[in-house]
Order: sequence, then structure tokens, then C-alpha cells
Amino acid sequence: MSKTPDSGKAEDGGPSTVEQYLVKDPERFALNMARMIEQAGKAASAWAEPREKGEVRDHVAEPVVDMVKTFSKLSEYWLADPQRALEAQTRLFAGYMTVWGNAIQRVNPDAEGLEDAVKPEPGDKRFQDPEWGRNAFFDFLKQAYLVTSHWASELVEHADGLDEHTRQKASFYVKQVSNAISPSNFILTNPELFRETVASNGENLVRGMKMLAEDIAAGKGDLKLRQADYSPFEIGRNIATTPGKVVGRSDIAEIIQYDPATETVLKRPLLICPPWINKFYILDLNPQKSFIRWAIEQGHTVFVISWVNPDERHGAKNWEAYIREGLQYGLDTIEKATGERDVNAIGYCVGGTLLAAALALMTREGDDRIKSATFFTTQVDFTYAGDLKVFVDEEQVEAVEESMNEKGYLDGTKMATAFNMLRSGDLIWPYVVNNYMRGKAPLPFDLLYWNADSTRMAAANHSFYLRNCYLENNLSRGTMELAGHTVSLGDVTIPIYNLASREDHIAPALSVFLGSKYFGGPVDYVMAGSGHIAGVVNPPASHKYQYWTGGPPKGDFDKWIETATAHPGSWWPHWQSWIEAKDNTRAPARKPGKHMKTLGDAPGTYVKVRV
Repeated sequence: MSKTPDSGKAEDGGPSTVEQYLVKDPERFALNMARMIEQAGKAASAWAEPREKGEVRDHVAEPVVDMVKTFSKLSEYWLADPQRALEAQTRLFAGYMTVWGNAIQRVNPDAEGLEDAVKPEPGDKRFQDPEWGRNAFFDFLKQAYLVTSHWASELVEHADGLDEHTRQKASFYVKQVSNAISPSNFILTNPELFRETVASNGENLVRGMKMLAEDIAAGKGDLKLRQADYSPFEIGRNIATTPGKVVGRSDIAEIIQYDPATETVLKRPLLICPPWINKFYILDLNPQKSFIRWAIEQGHTVFVISWVNPDERHGAKNWEAYIREGLQYGLDTIEKATGERDVNAIGYCVGGTLLAAALALMTREGDDRIKSATFFTTQVDFTYAGDLKVFVDEEQVEAVEESMNEKGYLDGTKMATAFNMLRSGDLIWPYVVNNYMRGKAPLPFDLLYWNADSTRMAAANHSFYLRNCYLENNLSRGTMELAGHTVSLGDVTIPIYNLASREDHIAPALSVFLGSKYFGGPVDYVMAGSGHIAGVVNPPASHKYQYWTGGPPKGDFDKWIETATAHPGSWWPHWQSWIEAKDNTRAPARKPGKHMKTLGDAPGTYVKVRV
């Protein structure tokens, strides 16, 4: 088949390549363009109005300045040696010549089997439309883009003179720019978008601009990108529905005790410390995915800390406050509710980092109520921290602190944006294209509803975390100061179940592995398949992924993986066996409120506060 733009009928019998890109009703198209401009004006007004009133202050310059500084360092390396710079330019020119040569040959109707200069990465969904390959114009755009983006990535990879942090930032920023300028993101350079615009006479753009205006208004002047249809979901109705009661409430935490599902339960209650960066109900999305419900069915008396969504009143709440008024308050509440002092504890992500620091502090203070600790994708050593480290250096931390000090907290949208940028190719640009260019509302999805339900960060808490963990790595170094003590993980001698996930970009499996050596007691390291969320929230009934077990987490990480045993399915039953091996003593089931007044039904009130 001919690959030229005027190739007549397509092989599938559809319209010719030219015909499918021609406007059929110019009058209607023009009318829709006018309607689109009207909606774009509403979007601009929604953006400008809060700025004119002084309600929003733009912080766009800060990351842009950092990106420019990073790219300047990268440029210095390549331009410092003329020969090196010439070789880099030659590689790019050679790639372009291959693309150009392919384009010339495709003019020939008999041209078949031409190899692309660069192929998309496996799993790249941007260029699946057939026109990216059979239409010479779009094929040229695709190949030129891929050649350029691959070349830019290689510039970072082969810049031997960069320090590791600058290299990580350069790689991150190159990826962001590459994702942003992809021809798949623009109407005139994306064949699918072009066809839809022509076929609907631009009605897709009218719908898209209307959604854009709505999303800017919802973000109160900032774009709150919708990733799902959130309307079907309501916390407590069809999300976070496991029955229970709020049995305690402090300034920063509600303590939830869940109803039992078995006649007898493990004597040791289970306290879950989730991250305050997200809301706890990732562990209770629905009955099928709920780790909390599953743990109850295995005989645990489950208590969960539900962190407050902080505002200006909580600005001075630091890590000590989160330990005293969160973790230890939870332990106090458990003792009142059950009469038990001995507790098993779980910490997830930064909740796990807080739990590890609390265990070190509690050891110094003689508080031995936690008898085993489980960490879900938790870092205690930040030498090889994940992609979030891109946002953390002295200049950026100072800028965040300055922003937080204005209100006493960091806006939840800032953290949500940072997390989305880590996977912008999956969590930003597909939704920009789908929502604002195709004009299609996204589908309901409970996980993305949770992802959009962002939380604010209390200023003192977040500053302590950024400085002591990401910047100075004080926890693993044994130099973290808490409540007048210098705490050490070496003092933590209780059994630990340390769960990592293989594809985690937030708490890399390597980082979790290396952190295991700092604890003073036995550590069982387990690596789940998938990433930061799916690797953890993987119920046995789904029969998905796998997990690896092996010897002690010592020595070389790659060698540990080579000798580790792979097990199909969920790691949850393996963890349950580990817990029961520590203490399988049973007691009669405990109903919330039997020994103390309850404060309302689960999931409580703190979790329902939205930013």
C-alpha cells in the first residue's frame, strides 16, 4: 500500500488519507470554534480571577528556574569539550537523516518494510493508531520526536561529569519535557485527534474547553486535572466501607477500631500507621481490595490511624507530635479498648518511616508495647531514594518551607502534582488529551478517586521529613533528634517484616533492601511484584503478580534477587503466617465500644475533609 498522504482508499476500505482530515461542514466547524473560544475565555477567567484577588500566588518560576539550572550544568559538560559536543550533534544529525531518508523512500508506492530510525518503548501507547505508521506526515513526526527524545536521554546518561543528584534531576526534567512535547499531545500532529476534530466539526474541543474551565475553577485558580469520574464515589458509602467505630480522637489523628469477623481473634491487636501524604483508605477501597477487611477475616483486631487533613492550626505539629498524638495515642487507645499492651504494628510508606523513628525513640524511653513491625514500601535510608528526591535539595526545600510558612501547611495540590509528575506519561498527558482535546469525560475508577483526594502537609512535620530524611539521611545515620534523644534504628530489636515492591519509583526495592541492615533485630525482606500501590494492595483472590523471598537482606541486592524464590500471587498469606509464627495466641472477638465510648462510625470525620 502506498504511504503517501494522497494514497486514495485505505486498505480497510475507509476514506482516503486526505479525505479523513478534511472539514465536511465549514459553517458548523466555525461555529464550534467560536464556542470553543468562549469556553477558553471562561477557563482564562477562572485562572486569572483568584490571582487578581491575591488568593493564588504562582510558584511556577521555582521549578522552571531549577530545571534551567540543571540543564545548564548538563550543557556545560557537553560544550566543555568541542569534540564531545560535535559527536553528540553528529548522532542527532544522523538520526534525523535516517528519518528523512525513510520519508523520501515512503513517497515510492512500492516502498515496503522500512525500519524506523527509533521504535517506541514497549508499552508506549501513544502511537498505536495505524496512521502513525502508514501516513508519511505523521510517521515523520513520530520518528523525529523519538529520535530527539532518545538523544536527549542519552545526553544525560553519558554525561560522566555530572554528580548523581544533578543527573537524576536532568533525567527527570528531560522526561517531563519529552512527554510534554510529544506529537500525540496536539491536535494537528495526532492523527486520531485530528480525525475526531474533523468528524465532530470541533465539538470535541468545545467539550474539552468546558471541562478545562470547570477543572481550573475546581482547583480555585490552579488546574485540578480530573483522572476519573469521581461522582459515583462517596467515602463511607461505597469507599472505605468496612464496619467499625472511631474510638479515639486527638488533634491530628482519629483511631478507628473495626468490627470483628471471627469468633476468636489474635490476642495481639494490629495498629496500622498509614502515610499522612495520602488517606488511609487505600487499604480499604472496596470489599474486594481491602487489606483491612482481609486482615479482620484472618482474625486481627484492626486499629487504623486516620490522620487529620491539616490546616493553619497544625502548622507547628512536628514528628514528635505525630508520634505522641498519633502512634502512641493509638497504642494508648488500644490498651483502653482491649486491655492489651502487646501490639503488632504496620507502617506504610512515610507512615512506616515515622513508625521506624518512633520505635527507636520508644526503645530509648522504655516503651515496648509494639512487639513486631511490618513496613510496606518504606524507606529508612535515603541514599538511593526514589524519584521524589528530584524535588529535594537545599534550594528547593527552602522554597517549600517559605511557601508553607505563609499558611502553616503545604497545599495538597502541590504533593498531588509532584506524584503525578513521577508518572506524567500515565497520570497527566493521557488525561490532558482525553479530557481537553477529545472532550471525553474519564471513567469512574476508585483508585484514581483516592489518588485525587489529596491532603495538605503540616509545615513543621513536612520540613522535618524533607530535611532529616531526604536531605540529611539522619535516621539511618543514627543522628535524628527526637524529643531530646538521638535515636538509632540499631536499638530496634523486634522482628520486622520489610515489604518492598519491584517496580516502585517512590521507595525503590533497592532502597528498602539496604535500609534493612540498620535495624538491630531480625528482618525478613520480601519483594512484591508491581509498584508502590498495586504491589501492596494485591488481594489473594485476584491471583495477580508474585512475590520473592530469600535469605537475609545482606550483601548485593542483585545477587539476593538471583537466589530468591518466586511465589505466584499475593504476599498477604505469607505475611499472615509470619505474624502467627510470632504469636498465635487467641482471645474472644472484641467489639468496638465495649470498654469505652465511641465517637462515631468508621471511617470517621478526618478522612472526609477535602482540600
